[in-house]
Amino acid sequence: MPDALLLIAAVSLPFIGAIIAGLLPTHARNAAAWLAGATTLVGLALVWAAYPTVAAGGVVRHASEWMPTLGLDFSLRMDGFAWLFAGMVSGVGGLVVVYARYYMAAEDPVPRFFAFLLAFMGSMTGMVLSGNLIQLVFFWEMTSLFSFLLIGYWHHTAAARDGARMALTVTATGGLCLFAGVLILGHIVGSYDLDRVLASGDLIRAHPLYLPALVLILLGALTKSAQFPFHFWLPHAMAAPTPVSAYLHSATLVKAGVFLMARLWPVMSGTEEWFWIVGSAGLATLLLGAYIAIFQHDLKGLLAYSTISHLGLITLLLGLNSELAMVAAIFHIINHAAFKASLFMAVGIIDHETGTRDIRRLSGLNRSMPFTARLALVAAAAMAGVPLLNGFLSKEMFFAEALSAQASSALFISVLPFAAMLASAFSVAYSLRFIHGAFFGPDPVGLPHTPHEPPAWMRFPVEILVLACIIIGVLPAAAVGPYLDMAAHSALGATTPEYSLAVWHGFNRPLMMSLTAMAAGFVLYLALQRHLLRGIDGPPVIRGLEGRRMFERTMVFLSWRLARTLEGLFGTRRLQPQLRLVVCVAIVAAALTVYIRVPGPGNLTPSDIDPVLALVWAIGAACALGTAWQAKFHRLAALILLGGTGLVVCVTFVWFSAPDLALTQLLVEVVTTVLLLLGLRWLPKRFDVPGSRASEAITMTRRLRDLAIAVTAGAGMAALAFSVMTRFPPELLAQHFLERAYSEGGGTNVVNVILVDFRGFDTLGEITVLGAVALTVYALLRRFRPAPDSVDIPEQQRDQSAYDIARPDRSEGDTVADWLLIPAVLTRLLFPVICVVALFLLLRGHDLPGGGFSAGLTASIAIIIQYMVGGTQWAEARLRISPLRWIGVGLLLATGTGLAAWLFGRPFLTTYFAYADLPIIGEIPTASALIFDIGVFALVVGATVLMLIAIAHQSVRGHRATPRIVGTYPAPAKVPAPVPQHVPAGED
Repeated sequence: MPDALLLIAAVSLPFIGAIIAGLLPTHARNAAAWLAGATTLVGLALVWAAYPTVAAGGVVRHASEWMPTLGLDFSLRMDGFAWLFAGMVSGVGGLVVVYARYYMAAEDPVPRFFAFLLAFMGSMTGMVLSGNLIQLVFFWEMTSLFSFLLIGYWHHTAAARDGARMALTVTATGGLCLFAGVLILGHIVGSYDLDRVLASGDLIRAHPLYLPALVLILLGALTKSAQFPFHFWLPHAMAAPTPVSAYLHSATLVKAGVFLMARLWPVMSGTEEWFWIVGSAGLATLLLGAYIAIFQHDLKGLLAYSTISHLGLITLLLGLNSELAMVAAIFHIINHAAFKASLFMAVGIIDHETGTRDIRRLSGLNRSMPFTARLALVAAAAMAGVPLLNGFLSKEMFFAEALSAQASSALFISVLPFAAMLASAFSVAYSLRFIHGAFFGPDPVGLPHTPHEPPAWMRFPVEILVLACIIIGVLPAAAVGPYLDMAAHSALGATTPEYSLAVWHGFNRPLMMSLTAMAAGFVLYLALQRHLLRGIDGPPVIRGLEGRRMFERTMVFLSWRLARTLEGLFGTRRLQPQLRLVVCVAIVAAALTVYIRVPGPGNLTPSDIDPVLALVWAIGAACALGTAWQAKFHRLAALILLGGTGLVVCVTFVWFSAPDLALTQLLVEVVTTVLLLLGLRWLPKRFDVPGSRASEAITMTRRLRDLAIAVTAGAGMAALAFSVMTRFPPELLAQHFLERAYSEGGGTNVVNVILVDFRGFDTLGEITVLGAVALTVYALLRRFRPAPDSVDIPEQQRDQSAYDIARPDRSEGDTVADWLLIPAVLTRLLFPVICVVALFLLLRGHDLPGGGFSAGLTASIAIIIQYMVGGTQWAEARLRISPLRWIGVGLLLATGTGLAAWLFGRPFLTTYFAYADLPIIGEIPTASALIFDIGVFALVVGATVLMLIAIAHQSVRGHRATPRIVGTYPAPAKVPAPVPQHVPAGED
């Protein structure tokens, strides 16, 4: 398989599987499990297919140009270190899928669970295989997002919601810091390419911006790997289903931080700053996590804090600035994934079969669950560092590095071995508590379920991982030696030291430290028995230092107290003061710019003013002034005048030969005017509050102030526009587009070619924002409740309804139907015509005025007039419109067009054009940008109709809440048909 296809398949396959799983029925548990299992198995096979290349010291690469001028490419890179992590992501993921099939209840929406799990797997794979730092940060944040969804999977529980929110807040904030650090790092190197960054270690460490970059990057890494003082989020993430904990908190999510530190170790380490920041954080986390783990009563909580401690061990090794410590860190990453994933699964089995994880209620499970007990015993022994198991080997390497560490602080070096032994003793103590508290002692009583062994396939992943712990512990050189050597050489290069994975190194100091720590841990556990039997929550001495409480107080301060303070200073419930502040800030910023760089006279002579155009502009100015004057008193009149201003702008575009802009302006004016007109219905009525002369004087002062601000802003914009238009720039950007529009974009309509080709990425971002705005408007209006005086049916409509109800030969709504009969017939006849015009504008847009945006607005107008004339219920009963699908299809088409260019080795959104020879018609120009334009068309239609539906449903909801008014007219024979009456503009 070609390298490019292999890497792309390894990253994209989990996302494809996630999409398919998300489309499965809610209770298709078996189908979702088989799909997820097959996806992980194929992913593992793809990773293994790259082994011959990376084992030989090679690097599998693939790069596709995206924005090469900015140094942003889609780059995938697999060396030995990335291969090791990709293998863990796929391998442990496959075992978790098997385990989850039997763990998850039939009532759970299991396909959704597997969709989230596969999406997270794809994000992790993309992160470890990223060859571009910006791309790495993108996948980094995706892991935070999908971990949020996984942790909060049981969102009906408050603990899951709070844990997911806490995890996302901490890790996403760290991700923003990482992004800033990566930008600085790219600035130092001059590239975001990982190969160039890894080759620039001396340049990075000697640069003045090294320390800011280091601190920001480490903030991202330490928050992700739950290092002190950011460790508090991980225990609360235990509210997730146990398969999530077994996957995220053993081999994937929490390993992302140590992966990043190890990945950048060759270029960021070797300095005192690295040693003190990374080493101190690792040492504090190692001790604190191990100490707190001893006193946890929830088995998953115990494993969570032990995970924090072991991650601190890895971080401490990375901070020692030693190549051997780096090798030991990689080795412990492997070992920790094996024994910790098996322990989490064992806890899940206990919880699944007994109904509780509280160690105070558990005991004697060795008799009812003997196989599970033995598996957990071996895994816990590996976690404690018992000889002939994998954890013992990496812990001995840790002791050896603690003894040989070098630093400028003699105190730190002298304390480090004792701190390592103390943390190891703590790990023995919490491992003993895990095993002794759950599996030994008298039979448990009062459990929710009768304990028994789980199904064989549920226990199978645990057996595989425990077997790995034993094989690595007995035969380390054969079992894991080649893979560790491959990962170490790819991370360290020529500086990779000599090391030994032998089980027996003789009676040396690391061995004596291990035995001493084991004995001390055993004695410590015995000494704590009386305290532990009391069942007191929290560890002694530091019980009051609860991370969650600090986090909640910080969030309350930021989101409540500080926000309320700022709102009191700058906020208001009225729109006008906010607009006033924005405009004043803009005026000051523009004035400062002009003051600093005073523009001289223009180098172009102004042309004569055409009297006809001047008259048109005068009409537009009068409409604008009228809009401002009538805005508060006569909203309908203000809206009509605003439309007049828009039409004047449209005429101006036509005058200056800009048909594309004129067409777009006209269509936007129609759509926005109609939507605003529909929105006016729900605004509260204006009423005057009588006041004194003093209040009238204050009101006049405010109006004069607002007038002065408006005149200043308008005059400033006019002066700025005049200054720009009377200058001939040294180099016209337009000339570049004019020369290349047809040769490189395949179109003669330069404006459209710019939108869908040269600036296609901007357009993609804009339509994404448009879709998000439409969803936001819809969500807000669903919760919107209009003012009470706006809910009532308008008086004219009440008269019509009362007239219809009072006559036996008429039904309610007949009068409206009679009045709108001719408009209804015309609009229904025009509907297909307008749709054909929209299609015409769409297909001609690449060469003549038109395009996807104009066509989308035209099609939206066809739908809007059906709502206006036929009503909401009539239109939706006949037009099966799904605006969300239109938005989704539009985004997929636009994005897919850009991604398709990568298949041909071209940059993202590169246009391909050719001539197609059709029968009878002959040769016609075709361009791939048409597909992108169709995506724009679909999204514009979906977004506009979604906002229309949100407004239209207000009338349905409001009228349902309004009681009918019956009996207004006396006798049918004496009731004259109501005639249209003029409603004053000020009473709308």
